[in-house]
Amino acid sequence: MSDSADTSRETVKTYVPAYQKAEWQSHADDLDMSQSEFVRTMVQAGRKGFESDSAEPDSPDSDPGGNTLERQVLELLSSDTYSWDELLEAVSDDIESRLDETLEELQATNRIRYSGRHGGYTTVDGGGDGN
Repeated sequence: MSDSADTSRETVKTYVPAYQKAEWQSHADDLDMSQSEFVRTMVQAGRKGFESDSAEPDSPDSDPGGNTLERQVLELLSSDTYSWDELLEAVSDDIESRLDETLEELQATNRIRYSGRHGGYTTVDGGGDGN
């Protein structure tokens, strides 16, 4: 990885119900992880589900039943040494851009719309807007 990569830590703040925080802390304790490490790991694991849209040769679609993340990590580590943050940056896709593009495509094909009344995106057929 480049020596110029920014590996400094940043704070991310979110608010969750007390019961959820307690569940997360309990699960983190069971895994012998800090709560921060647990949340980081779970977010990254959840993001993995969004990677299957790609039709690129090294995408999860080209490795059915395989472990693309494992392959990426091994490839990266075969040529250099990486910190946790450097590895995280190297294997992370730009999910915000991909989500934005997907929402634009779904709106262009009239499958979803933004509903201010309902506080966000909803399906055009009414299935997600409470009608």
